[in-house]
Amino acid sequence: MPLVIPIFIPHEGCPHCCVFCNQQKISGFTVEPVTGEDVTRIVTTWLERSEKEYDRVQVAFYGGSFTGLARARQDELLAAVVPFVAQGRVASIRLSTRPDYIDRDIIEFLQRHHVGTVELGVQSMSDTVLTLSGRGHNVADVVRAMGMLAQSGLETGIQLMLGLPGESRRILRKTVEQVIGLGPDFVRIYPVLVVQNSMLATLYAQGQYQPLSLNKAVLMAAWMKKRFDQAGIPVVRMGLQAGKQLEKSLIAGPWHPAFGELVQSRLMFNQTRRLLGQADSDSGITVSVSARDESVFRGMKSQNIKRLRQLHLVDSFKLVFDPDQPRHTVVQMS
Repeated sequence: MPLVIPIFIPHEGCPHCCVFCNQQKISGFTVEPVTGEDVTRIVTTWLERSEKEYDRVQVAFYGGSFTGLARARQDELLAAVVPFVAQGRVASIRLSTRPDYIDRDIIEFLQRHHVGTVELGVQSMSDTVLTLSGRGHNVADVVRAMGMLAQSGLETGIQLMLGLPGESRRILRKTVEQVIGLGPDFVRIYPVLVVQNSMLATLYAQGQYQPLSLNKAVLMAAWMKKRFDQAGIPVVRMGLQAGKQLEKSLIAGPWHPAFGELVQSRLMFNQTRRLLGQADSDSGITVSVSARDESVFRGMKSQNIKRLRQLHLVDSFKLVFDPDQPRHTVVQMS
């Protein structure tokens, strides 16, 4: 199991202010920017407090557009991690940035500093949606950046958002298919939230933007995850990290501290419904899920069981929990 040591550089390196962004509220960090000395201290503290043996340790710079920083600033932060890599205590570095802040010179610089993973804040593959969101980059930038990163051999991730201004179901589906075509190593999915002091908050107050409901966001994220799963692309996170600052600044939107679990629960419900719909209702079947997924399977407030009861399916199967079964799977027992 890998250990990821997070270091936050909120909003650094990005001259744009996307309509959804008030990143200090989202990340919960409003302090002075971290220094190289801070990085050394943070990494040392994490390594000393880690009681487990990890097969891989990675230092991750989150929150800003890292390659948009002045080169001296990038060097300051990365150089603080390099000694840990040289000692074999850290395997590599990961960072997030914008698609338009990637070129061959930047990639070579990152590789020299032991960066192994680059995540791109893509958000959408629609130029219309990107413009309405104030992103400051376009789809061509994404395609170009992903092409160069693929040639470099660096691990790549793509961050997507649900519920952006101007986004339709058709646009979302096209975005997912285009991202699959780019072949990232993993994907993150975040629903758009309306937070204080963002342009989206103004648009929401004026009635010009309506966020997704929680239920709709869960359904859409479930479809996205299923499609990425089918393509063999892991979805490593769904939903923003819970935090007091985020919850205090939240105005509207599909917020839930366990958004990812809600999505997994919906997917397990869909699998179960499909199995029961195909089975002989007179004979009954046995359905097995992982013992670690009992609460996920039942859903929040046993919502999945209630749905199955409404569909007159709850009495047509026996449920068992297998401690050895892979998580997030639903299997019909023979």
